[in-house]
Amino acid sequence: MLSPLLPFPPSGRFAPVPPRFQQTRFQQRITQSGNLLEAWAQNPWRRLSLLLIVLLGGFVIGGSVGSITGALALFDPLGALVCVLAIEAAARLRRRLLAQPLKLRLQVLDMARMGLLYGLLLDGFKLL
Repeated sequence: MLSPLLPFPPSGRFAPVPPRFQQTRFQQRITQSGNLLEAWAQNPWRRLSLLLIVLLGGFVIGGSVGSITGALALFDPLGALVCVLAIEAAARLRRRLLAQPLKLRLQVLDMARMGLLYGLLLDGFKLL
């Protein structure tokens, strides 16, 4: 049985959708997507390219949050607080992902965190 606190079962595989509704191909693809991505990323170059894309995507998001809130004259500390809360939530989720045998999710989460943090820091140093 799945715990409501854990998004993934202990085996590291996604649980099938409960059969209370008709199983569509879309629902089946969603449940299989994590396993397919893990199988696709067995090649080290593919894994490296996926992690680099996630790192750069996090960097873009981190840099754009500060720029957008500054350009719109919104509260810059509020935008930074939202980013810090997202980074802390990812750090807490990381502890749960350490126990799983599939490490791709953990690596993707770490790269997203590093990119977001680096984007925020670089945007903050531009203001100095």
